Amino acid sequence: MRTGWLLFVLSWVLILGGGYLAHRVQTTGGIQVTDVRFAGAKGTTMSALLYVPPTANVMNKAPGILAVHGYINSRETQDGFAIEFARRGYVVLALDQTGHGYSDPPAYANGFGGPDGLKYLRGLPFVDVNNIGLEGHSMGGWTVLAAAKAMPDGYQAVMLEGSSTGPPFAADGDATWPRNLGLVFSQYDEFSKLMWGVDRAQDVVKSAKLAKVFGVAAGPIAVGHVYGDVNAGTARVLYTPAVTHPGDHISPDAIGYAAGWFARTLKGGTLKPDLDQVWMWKEAGTGVALGGFVMLLLGTFDLLLRLPVFMRLRGMPVPVRVSRDWRWWLALTLGAAVPVLTYYPFFKWGGMWLPASVLFRQTITSQIMVWALLNALIAFGLGLVLRGPRAAANTRWLGSVAIAVLTVAVGYGSLWVSDALFKTDYRVWVVAVKLMSPAQWTAFGLYLLPFTLFFAVTLRATHANLAVAGDGWLKSYTGAKTALAGGFAVFLAAEYIPLFTRDLLLTPSEPLNTVVAIQFLPLMAIVALISTFTWRRTNSTLPGALICGLFVTWYIVAGTATHWAPGMPPWPMK
Repeated sequence: MRTGWLLFVLSWVLILGGGYLAHRVQTTGGIQVTDVRFAGAKGTTMSALLYVPPTANVMNKAPGILAVHGYINSRETQDGFAIEFARRGYVVLALDQTGHGYSDPPAYANGFGGPDGLKYLRGLPFVDVNNIGLEGHSMGGWTVLAAAKAMPDGYQAVMLEGSSTGPPFAADGDATWPRNLGLVFSQYDEFSKLMWGVDRAQDVVKSAKLAKVFGVAAGPIAVGHVYGDVNAGTARVLYTPAVTHPGDHISPDAIGYAAGWFARTLKGGTLKPDLDQVWMWKEAGTGVALGGFVMLLLGTFDLLLRLPVFMRLRGMPVPVRVSRDWRWWLALTLGAAVPVLTYYPFFKWGGMWLPASVLFRQTITSQIMVWALLNALIAFGLGLVLRGPRAAANTRWLGSVAIAVLTVAVGYGSLWVSDALFKTDYRVWVVAVKLMSPAQWTAFGLYLLPFTLFFAVTLRATHANLAVAGDGWLKSYTGAKTALAGGFAVFLAAEYIPLFTRDLLLTPSEPLNTVVAIQFLPLMAIVALISTFTWRRTNSTLPGALICGLFVTWYIVAGTATHWAPGMPPWPMK
């Protein structure tokens, strides 16, 4: 009981304290942050966070910036840029692309929502329509380029972060379009081939495609040198910070370069040194809140377990293994290795088998689901082959379902409180727990059963095979985390060590899925923590599997893109 109350109380201290810190940072100096919805093309409802500095009003109009996240991210991913732009006197519209965050699906529609965002920003009475900047990361760059193409006289400058002009999703750039282009393309960007046609990001300076945009006969492009003329709208500049593609979000250099470019190309802002930045404290606050959220799930479960209605769920595990023999080490190795060895091929199959439809509406989520179900099948098969003695489990379905739903509901309620009080969610870098939109709630219901089945099979295999009699809490948690997350730690090291040493991923043809895999490491570590905590108190992996099924389905569905929308054919057309 004491553990439950301690975790419960401390979790709320972290959630409220972290949320308050994040709120104070993003509203520093009197900035107002508002959640806005507005009508887009074809009846689409668009979502954004609007940052308004205290200097902006109808009588004193301020320059504006449209800031857009990349694929399978959301408006909050741009917080670092938005906060620093707003601190410098810009009105910032941090947009959710179509099919992302709280903007209506489908993804990719209506120029990714970019033209709608620029139109809304220009319609604000306190924005100087003669001084508008466009900033976008990755696919967000294509979003703002779509806005620039739709309104060629509606902006003054562009800053692309890890993005490009030209195919597959943007118009070709040249020496005059887009106007006053700044480019941040990091030294270890995973998408150099897609964006600028070079194998290594550090060779972007030699890109023929980039030379055309910069209006030079051939490279190399001089980093930091301004080509062209700001007044004529032909200015170009390249910056190459030493980070990765997703690293742009948390790079003081990348954020500083963007702020500096708009200070050079827009009028009316407040001058500050490029590296005068405070956004990282907002990131720290939401990171603390994220830790508090995980702690809240544990504390809530422990307190609910003490209620009379759930007392029959209690039980102490009695492992049948008495030592770490070869079977134990084989189970640990297979548990860690198989999910990463199957990661790329199973994702590929998922993309081929399950294009977006009325049943499975998110292509990335469907790929993860196929990976999960096939791994559950492998785990089940290995269990039959390597079957050893199994301890009796305290399996009570009704009570397990009830306690799991209540536990996750309390966690979801805490996020609603954080959003209502502070206009923040739980996040650190690319790991984010968000409230779900109505469209995402529907997708959640459709994906919940497959993901829960995966955890039911996988967690049962993990704890049944790795539990050793006499182990304390440290060995229990370490074994589970090694099996569930350790493989992804090795996998990411195998991918990124070559990137940092020879400028190429181990599998350079898989940049998107490699970046997606970054989230698997912390997510599976959280799964190991929750499942071990609940198993040690119930002698059952079922409550933990149900909690993880609910939480992970929520996490994935809220954080990725929705590709099917009402009015589309229910199944892909052949």
